[in-house]
Amino acid sequence: MTVAIEMVSDLVCPWCWLGLRRLQAGRALAPEVETEIYFRPYELDPTIPAEGVDYRDYMTKKFGGVGAAEEDPAKNRWRAMREALERYGEDEDIPFDFEGLRHRPNTMKAHRVVHWAQGQGLGAEVKEAIFAAYFRDHKDIGDTDVLADLAEDAGLDRDIILKLLSSDADHDHVKREAATFMQMGVAGVPTFIADRRMAVQGAESAEKIAKMIRAAAKAQPQERPASAT
Repeated sequence: MTVAIEMVSDLVCPWCWLGLRRLQAGRALAPEVETEIYFRPYELDPTIPAEGVDYRDYMTKKFGGVGAAEEDPAKNRWRAMREALERYGEDEDIPFDFEGLRHRPNTMKAHRVVHWAQGQGLGAEVKEAIFAAYFRDHKDIGDTDVLADLAEDAGLDRDIILKLLSSDADHDHVKREAATFMQMGVAGVPTFIADRRMAVQGAESAEKIAKMIRAAAKAQPQERPASAT
């Protein structure tokens, strides 16, 4: 039987990029279990306007300081987190570059693109591309043209993506999906849920994710042998 793994995450969450890499590594550590991945949306801050906001101003208000403000020992929470992420990123071959970030986008459009890509079997490819575009290349992943380019590079039809993004297609669906996982108790991302039976929260190690996968497989109802005739 197949274990369904739902990865709940946001596309401006650096821990979620780590989580995606570790999820893939965890699956590789448990090759005896067939798995299917479903990417689920989560908005860390749904109040961000559609056009986004200035990254440095936003992070200063949220974490107490970036740039020069980090020199204040009382306001260096973001610096400590950033340095930890950069160390972890090196282990996962993730080129985090926080210094160049200037824009904090609204991620709803990006979530919609992942939703459509998933329907075409390209969810992981598009999700990886969006993470890299934001954290490595500093692109505005709330921008329609940027998202259409990324989708096209992953194998989707650019014109179709542009048309969908210019409408409200699946906006309400993605919003409802995000709300569902909040109602289920997901309060931080990434969160990995196996068969709606067990979960791992945070960018945990590949070994811990593999352990969850095996435990979920073991917990599945066993098929009873057919009766002899």
